[in-house]
Amino acid sequence: QVQLVESGGGLVQAGESLRLSCAASGSILRILRMAWYRQAPGKQRELVASTTSGGTTNYADSLKGRFTISSDNAKNAVYLQMNSLKPEDTAVYYCNANMEALYSGNYQIYWGQGTQVTVSS
Repeated sequence: QVQLVESGGGLVQAGESLRLSCAASGSILRILRMAWYRQAPGKQRELVASTTSGGTTNYADSLKGRFTISSDNAKNAVYLQMNSLKPEDTAVYYCNANMEALYSGNYQIYWGQGTQVTVSS
C-alpha cells in the first residue's frame, strides 16, 4: 500500500533548526504535489509549504524566509528545513502528498502519521 512516513521531529530550543523528512513508499506511479502541514492542539491544520512536480513552491506567509521545502524525486521524498524556530512553531507536522498509485487510475490525497515538533523558549 502507498503510504507516507515522516521523521526528524523533536524537541529544540528557540532559535535552533530541524529538518523534517517524509518518504512515500509503495507502488507509486506519479506524485503531483507534496506538502507539509502542521496542527497545534486546538488549532486548525494549516499549510506550511508545498512543492509540485513542476517545481513550484508555496509557503505560508508567516513562515516564508525561515522554512524551506525541497524534494527528491528519485526517493519520492520531501523535506522541510526549519530554521530560527519559535515556540509558536510547536505542532504536529504532517506530510501530505497527492499521488497516483500504480494501477489505481486516479490521484488521491495521502497523509502521514505526523511528527511532533516542540520548541521551547
